[in-house]
Amino acid sequence: MADAPQDQIAPLLNPEGWELLASLGPYKEDEAFRLNASLRKAGHSPELVSAVLTQSRLRTKAEAKFGEFARQMIFTQAGLEQATRLTVAARHAQRFAEAGVQHVADLGCGLGGDAMALASLDIQVTAVEKDETTAACATMNLIPFRNATVVHSDATTVALDGMDGVWLDPARRTTSTSGTKRLWDPEDFSPPLSFVESLAGAGLAVGVKMGPGMPHDSVPRNCEAQWVSVGGDVTEVALWFNAVRRPGIRRAALLLGPAGAAELTSAEDFDGGPAAPVGPVEGYLYEPDGAVIRAGLVADVALLLGGHLVDEHIAYICAPELRDTPFARPYKVLEVMPYNVKALKAWVRDQGIGVLDIKKRGTSVTPEELRKQLLPGGKTAGKTAGSKNKGKKTATLVLTRIGDERVAISVEPV
Repeated sequence: MADAPQDQIAPLLNPEGWELLASLGPYKEDEAFRLNASLRKAGHSPELVSAVLTQSRLRTKAEAKFGEFARQMIFTQAGLEQATRLTVAARHAQRFAEAGVQHVADLGCGLGGDAMALASLDIQVTAVEKDETTAACATMNLIPFRNATVVHSDATTVALDGMDGVWLDPARRTTSTSGTKRLWDPEDFSPPLSFVESLAGAGLAVGVKMGPGMPHDSVPRNCEAQWVSVGGDVTEVALWFNAVRRPGIRRAALLLGPAGAAELTSAEDFDGGPAAPVGPVEGYLYEPDGAVIRAGLVADVALLLGGHLVDEHIAYICAPELRDTPFARPYKVLEVMPYNVKALKAWVRDQGIGVLDIKKRGTSVTPEELRKQLLPGGKTAGKTAGSKNKGKKTATLVLTRIGDERVAISVEPV
């Protein structure tokens, strides 16, 4: 996970650097140049000023994941990108606590977010990180926890004597002079999935965070796979083995949001589970949460809603009645039209539409390009429309296909 040169962190690891960083308020881009000049004029070295301003910017960005704790932490850019949100890390830690695990090895601990959550539940944590700079950050972040130790080592070679649990967050990007590149094959991760499976094969309680796009056929058969979304953003799939795997659950979708948590589970493998009927576009159209789609639980949601799929291969559900559910967003169906750009352009004009939101699934149409064709100079819902669109209608179009037919569905958010 190396991305920050040591000299961007080292100036902070002494009293002068730490006190200067602590003295700064929230980072503001439009004030950075002035603050840079002011700190240098006060006698601080260019290296220290650069380091504290970089860290201040990362701390402000990190508040979305770590809340108020971000103000006391040290970050790298790559580490922050991969770091687990604290609300999700707390649920990881809870798994180990409920399983009675006493000592967890956090292999590839990154900045230490998951290790912090584990340590806060009085679990002994050995946090292992191969990259020297990232390990230094983790050491600083874990100072408040006396039951957490950071080890600068390769996660695949560290001894696990006396540990009964393992948590891993493998690196899924490679870094080069041209930037970072995302890896897709689990065997290319660091450490690879086969290493994770070997730990589980030894009987340890093992959890591993993987990218949410992990193909179903890459998920080991002896684990529980739980996809997690936060505020509608699918952030990960966690694989759970042995003591931290829940009985009778093969796959799950966990949704976290302002209203709390909601989870849908299935004991069936990915090629099992119920089959939902297929029917017409009618009543209300539901757009399942991404975690539900990734976990292969769309049919389960359709049946919960008393509804049906509009196409057996497309993750849109229709039901005659409106039902409240945390697992899908509802829209009222207003009109179903064939997909024809000329006809849709006339429809937009006749309806007096000035703001157009376009959703799609199962079609290669690019919403941004289609919007330019249908509504030159128009806006997406959620963006401020110009004065020339003032007083005009807002509309939402859902583009999809039903069998071989492409359709445009006019809907209204509920």
